Amino acid sequence: MKRTITQLADGRELIYFDRRDDADRSAIDRRPLDPRPVASELRYDPLTEEWIAVAGHRQTRTFMPPADECPLCPSSDTRASEIPAHDYDVVVFENRFPSFSMNLGTYRDVGGLSEVRPGVGRCEVVCFTSEHSSSFSRLSDAQVELVMEAWADRTAELSAIDGVEQVFCFENRGEEIGITLTHPHGQIYAYPYVTPRTRLQLGAAARHAARHGGNLFADVLAAERAAGTRVVAANELWTAFVPAAARWPYEVHVYPHRQVPDLAALTQEERAAFAPLYTSVLRALDGMFGVAMPYVSAWHQAPVRQERELGYLHLELFSIRRAPGKLKYLAGSESAMGAFVNDVLPEEAARLLRSQVDH
Repeated sequence: MKRTITQLADGRELIYFDRRDDADRSAIDRRPLDPRPVASELRYDPLTEEWIAVAGHRQTRTFMPPADECPLCPSSDTRASEIPAHDYDVVVFENRFPSFSMNLGTYRDVGGLSEVRPGVGRCEVVCFTSEHSSSFSRLSDAQVELVMEAWADRTAELSAIDGVEQVFCFENRGEEIGITLTHPHGQIYAYPYVTPRTRLQLGAAARHAARHGGNLFADVLAAERAAGTRVVAANELWTAFVPAAARWPYEVHVYPHRQVPDLAALTQEERAAFAPLYTSVLRALDGMFGVAMPYVSAWHQAPVRQERELGYLHLELFSIRRAPGKLKYLAGSESAMGAFVNDVLPEEAARLLRSQVDH
């Protein structure tokens, strides 16, 4: 793999990940760009003990442009995009409209009981392929491995930034999910705090270790593999299963069989084994109702500094589509109370997905 670092016209970092050592990455971004926005402000909610990022500059971000104006496609002789080169394998660059950044501004007290501090961190965009009309499910195994190399590289680099507490790699796919660009891409957030869901999971893991010994995530994986009824796909190094208490109509968790804290800790063999299993699950989702399934695909990694020994790298994939033409909306119980009601029996979801794997 060849890794080439360059800069965009406004100073943002861009990194090419190439399979070929002779890839030419000398193209320069000559666009007249506005100055970069200052970092968001974080406001503390004393009722939930959570941090909320307030990033007003994101209101102006690019929204669903036509294909010939896509900012994630390679540049051409007649149009400049976010990627100066005329082709690429995988590209990562700093988000032009970040929720977190190191470009700090002035932050003031807002009164009340809410503490305010700068939203330090970093947000990056990961372009999985230069092909605008493709999708992650259609990537070759070699291309998925290159994406994983990029994720691992960025996890290690972002974890070393002072003030970053957790690194989150994810993909939002589908208009129903709320995407603003249709080009196959994901994002990486380097948070200045440990996220609420991770805190909940690690708290449960700590209590499990105190009561029973062992790692909670490893025990969940072992139990699902033993039961088998909710396993969707598996190979020697990974297992994909529907959790017994799935929140979403179609939800699949993908675990490596070895406990590692993050993507950077995976072996080359584990990265290679992930690719065919994961893309087969994505194709199964798309085959459920004969239309592209909207989904969120989220890598759960251990925090950078806290309780890493409790963490267990895994991917949580879920879709809001519950039936043809029907979506699972987060209505009163879910949005107001955080109390989920799932309309699809997890065992039935697993059976249907199994029937579609490599169908």
